[in-house]
Amino acid sequence: MSGENSSADDVQADGVQQVWDVVVVGAGPAGASAAYAAAVAGRRVLLLEKAELPRYKTCGGGIIGPSRDALPPGFELPLKDRVHAVTFSNNGRFTRTRRSKQMMFGLINRPEFDQQLVEHAQKAGAELRTGAAVQRVEQHGSAVPDRRTVAVVLQGGETLLARAVVGADGSASRIGAHVGVKVDQVDLGLEAEIPVPETVAEDWKGRVLIDWGPMPGSYGWVFPKGDTLTVGVISARGEGAATKRYLEDFIARLGLAGFEPSISSGHLTRCRADDSPLSRGRVLVCGDAAGLLEPWTREGISFALRSGRLAGEWAVRIAEAHDAVDTRRQALNYAFAIKAGLGVEMSVGKRMLAAFERRPGLFHAALTGFRPAWRAFKEITQGRTTLGELIRSHPLAQRALTAFDPRPAATENPPADDTADEDAVTS
Repeated sequence: MSGENSSADDVQADGVQQVWDVVVVGAGPAGASAAYAAAVAGRRVLLLEKAELPRYKTCGGGIIGPSRDALPPGFELPLKDRVHAVTFSNNGRFTRTRRSKQMMFGLINRPEFDQQLVEHAQKAGAELRTGAAVQRVEQHGSAVPDRRTVAVVLQGGETLLARAVVGADGSASRIGAHVGVKVDQVDLGLEAEIPVPETVAEDWKGRVLIDWGPMPGSYGWVFPKGDTLTVGVISARGEGAATKRYLEDFIARLGLAGFEPSISSGHLTRCRADDSPLSRGRVLVCGDAAGLLEPWTREGISFALRSGRLAGEWAVRIAEAHDAVDTRRQALNYAFAIKAGLGVEMSVGKRMLAAFERRPGLFHAALTGFRPAWRAFKEITQGRTTLGELIRSHPLAQRALTAFDPRPAATENPPADDTADEDAVTS
């Protein structure tokens, strides 16, 4: 499906290559959200995905309040379970379960969730093309007819033209490499999808487990999804063997070692450095491609949905820009919007991770025995507040966090000049 509105120079004629308003690379939550936002604005949008859909992604599949609030209108979550209780343990010890009358968050399988997001983008007018792996983008050279155009080169040599490009192609992003994304935190996540009998599934229904792990900053989880438990662990990259042992010990400790996983997988999560660019010329990045995720929990779906929507909205403005000055202005506005919201949350998350690495036992004691800490956990997962808002509005939380990590909190007025110099390096 293509957008109903398009400018005259976008219409394909004899001997003239079609020019898309916006090309989005990657059809995960960030890419589908970007495509939806641009298509709703009436632009001609092409969404590229290298795999065939639906496809599996290593992901716990937790949908917290900010994720729910960022979904397109009318989107019905394909929930596998609704979480009303959390069991906490500290490396298998001091186990305690806390409960909530209201649902805290929902659990989904990524193949279904991602597919529905893509379908919403298509209904809004975006065109989907699967099996399309992007090799590179070019903003200069013979493949680019003018300064208002970006060339998207696919593997095999085919070239597509766009007025703006959104990179949402994951943590190993080719578009992110073009923009010059820099990361300062890389973690390894390992996960197993374990089918279980009905009696076991019933015991986990409506309840998740979070286990603070044996390596600094590590933790494990059990997310129930009907007759399957998603069991995973995450820790800093470089601890691969220890992380694998943690997952094996975790599964055995839960009494699940006798069940054969249907899928075992792993992935790296990457958090952007504070000075990492979010754009270059007419190319924006969002979601994992930009290194946008919560550093402490490594939660990425809400960051993908929110940054994807912003990227789609600003890609429309960049597509309409007629010169380099206006293009740069719109790219800077996108960077400001990301930093003022998600950037502040990431800054607080980095400080939380540093504190958690030092004293995981204190975090466990607070969440299981200190009512305000449990209330804050619930409000964050339900979307009533964010980690950044919580720290800013509670002096006691500020003092406690500063005691563990004295670094200054993020500014709410990020520097304006964030984009990479589009002429500094060639494509």
